[in-house]
Amino acid sequence: MTLKGKRLLLGLTGGVAAYKAAHLARLLVKEGADVRVAMTEAATRFVTPVTLQALAGQPVWTDLWDPRVPDNMGHIEHSRDRELIVVAPATADFLARLAGGLADDLLSSLCLARRCPLLVAPAMNVEMWENAATQRNVHTLRGDGVHVAGPAAGDQACGEFGMGRMLEPEEILAEIEALFQPKLLAGKRVLVTAGPTEEPIDPVRVITNSSSGKMGYAVARAAREAGARVTLVSGPTALAAPGGVERVDVRTAEQMFEAVKRIAPASDLFFGVAAVSDYRVKNRAAQKIKKGASAGMTLDLVENPDILAWVAALKDAPFCVGFAAESEQLAQNAQAKRAKKRVPLIVANLAQRALGADDSEITLFDESGAHPLGPAPKLVLARRLVAHAARLLAGEKRARAKA
Repeated sequence: MTLKGKRLLLGLTGGVAAYKAAHLARLLVKEGADVRVAMTEAATRFVTPVTLQALAGQPVWTDLWDPRVPDNMGHIEHSRDRELIVVAPATADFLARLAGGLADDLLSSLCLARRCPLLVAPAMNVEMWENAATQRNVHTLRGDGVHVAGPAAGDQACGEFGMGRMLEPEEILAEIEALFQPKLLAGKRVLVTAGPTEEPIDPVRVITNSSSGKMGYAVARAAREAGARVTLVSGPTALAAPGGVERVDVRTAEQMFEAVKRIAPASDLFFGVAAVSDYRVKNRAAQKIKKGASAGMTLDLVENPDILAWVAALKDAPFCVGFAAESEQLAQNAQAKRAKKRVPLIVANLAQRALGADDSEITLFDESGAHPLGPAPKLVLARRLVAHAARLLAGEKRARAKA
């Protein structure tokens, strides 16, 4: 439970996306958070306070003048012990009032009187979102330090399509979790490769390495949570890019190498998580090779570029983290790879225990030795890995400063 013990206030305003807030409340409670709910009068037209009370497990507040609050100062009492206020959905009207500093109901007063961070998840019609007034208000809120999560593009309740759709509850949960992660990589630029690469034999057949991409995507999310600006170069996967991460889609090892060559020189850290195919077909067939055309098939293979070694050899190379999926002699093979590639950190795991799974067990190998992590969910491991790499990077910078 990543939010265990965290004290949150969930605010709802009057939009049809309020139904998603019920699911968000459930997710937050499931993650161990203490969730207090405040609703505008308009929000109660879309989902009832009884529903939110049942999901949050405590009374729902709607009235600035509720007599249950000592001295009628609910806007103070309800916010002082909170660590984060989340408004989802946040309508165009509410964003405008928030940007203008208005406080004419309980929720807007709570936001104005708060001492904790504020996250808003906008939800509105596409034309309302794209209106210049809304964009000015969002710009003002961001400048005031308010975290704006979304919106996304998609089908809307009004029947139109475009930007303005509220993020899904799971996406908002990820944004909330990110806010509570230490910003160990604030201001850093991070490049992550993930997933497999595919090397065509003909237009329909490929050779590849087995990889779901889950660990690489988890590392990209963890780096972004740590405050970094993250670019994810991904081979073919069925995964959605983590929120706030720029994704570059590639297919072959050569395409991945070209993308890395463009981005790596300006990066501070490089995580080479991708399961890059070691070889490609020298003479790819232009048309599908028909079965039975010959008694057998022989493929002439040539070696693909070593992406990790190339990055590590740059004059001002980013801090490099390599990955080694082994089937035996984990420590011996990982240490040998670290030495061969000349990288400060290698992450190793037994492939038969991790491929496609949501959980894994890894060992970090650096100059000081081995650091076993897990078993644990891949996101948990990714956060620990990012924290370890951030500490090594900071130590490396201090060493250079003294030299």
